[in-house]
Amino acid sequence: MTSTTLDTNVTTLTAQHLINGQWLGSADTERMNPARPGELAALSPSGTIEDVDAAITAAAAAQPHWAALPAPSRGAILIAAGNLLIDRQGAIAEDLVREEGKTLAEAKGEVKRASDVLRFFGSLGWAATGEVLPSGLPDTTITTRREPLGVVGLITPWNFPIAIPAWKTAPALISGNAVVIKPAELTPLSATHLARALQDAGLPAGVFNVVHGKGRVVGDALARDPRIAGLSFTGSTNVGLGLQEILNARRARVQLEMGGKNGVLVLDDADPRKAAQVVAAGAFGLTGQACTATSRVYVTPGIRAAFLGALVAEAAAYSTGDGLADGTRMGAVVSRQQFEQDQAAVRTAVERGATLLHGNYDGDPTGALFFPAAVLTDLPFDDAAVTEEIFGPVVAVLEVPDYEAGLAAINDSRYGLTAGICTDSLALASDFAARAQAGVVKVNRPTAGLDLNVPFGGVKDSSTNTFREQGRSALDFFTWGKTVYTGV
Repeated sequence: MTSTTLDTNVTTLTAQHLINGQWLGSADTERMNPARPGELAALSPSGTIEDVDAAITAAAAAQPHWAALPAPSRGAILIAAGNLLIDRQGAIAEDLVREEGKTLAEAKGEVKRASDVLRFFGSLGWAATGEVLPSGLPDTTITTRREPLGVVGLITPWNFPIAIPAWKTAPALISGNAVVIKPAELTPLSATHLARALQDAGLPAGVFNVVHGKGRVVGDALARDPRIAGLSFTGSTNVGLGLQEILNARRARVQLEMGGKNGVLVLDDADPRKAAQVVAAGAFGLTGQACTATSRVYVTPGIRAAFLGALVAEAAAYSTGDGLADGTRMGAVVSRQQFEQDQAAVRTAVERGATLLHGNYDGDPTGALFFPAAVLTDLPFDDAAVTEEIFGPVVAVLEVPDYEAGLAAINDSRYGLTAGICTDSLALASDFAARAQAGVVKVNRPTAGLDLNVPFGGVKDSSTNTFREQGRSALDFFTWGKTVYTGV
């Protein structure tokens, strides 16, 4: 990882592959700052099948020695890496803003999250991982053990470019696995900062390897290599399901976290202003570029007008701008492709008869990629803006006659990642929690955001719905169980 000063007087980092402890690869891919047209934010190499092979070979050689290291010693390295991320938080966050577009406050929070994740899983090196169970046989003790899979592959997205790599890497490493990760092409620097922190913390060469490049090359090679015992992926549903077919064909373990079309039900007994704040935070925070973002809202008749008025006011308060500038509440959209996708989603909804209460869709995609918060209403329930993931700061608001109709609408989706309800009724909140078809349920809280110590994952087309991420549950994917009988 090297530093380069450009003619624009902006210092950028050149990302490289990390293979067997060596920084390799000629940077040939430019990443431009989405908030500043023409400003280079990063350079990275285009990985090849040979690069993937070299990384897996290094990981396979390093993994037995890493697994043999006492778990507390592995944990100490993770904790040290987490501490280094905090020491470097400001610089890492600024790089994150320039390559991804979110606000500096959001970026600093994400770096802290990555640090906390490393320290959380590092602390588990001192925790018991097995059980002692009774036996029906005399003079016999039964114990259980968790063993590492071996070499695991990670494919991570651009929207949380250091947090998601951290929360996949940390449980993999503390469990004794070696890692080969393919970061998102749009955000090579964030994963590079994570790799540098792990290396500087004393992680042995080959235990953590990074290969940049295109998913159809690097990601496909990871999925097909028989030495990869498990692959954890976060990204689009179509890509994830394709990877699942490859992994299933060779009976390797696969973990998928994919799309979401997260709904919130707002009932008449809710406070309209507070409900609007909850929805806006979920819909417009992080520029709406989160799989857990709120994208559809169902409101009952008695609160509809007051809620819409409050939501429009909230949307207006999400001022767009350069994430490094003071006062910016919503940063740039990550890429021109995503910007045009956001535009098309709003434009076609309006063309089909929807009312646009706030926002517009006529910005110039060749300039700074600032897309204002969009609030749509008067849509049919089967409109594409209601059923298909947009991945931008766009929310559709629809009316339902009562709670039961709203719950049915929430569940009428191919996705099932998060769901929320705004109500003062404990009975209805409890019923919603029991019946909502989602992996995460929020009551009077934004759908986006989750504590690092709790399980995360979805159902339906949002996930494989097998192994959960985050918290102690994350260890399950990266290990396999063994039962041991000992007689005396």
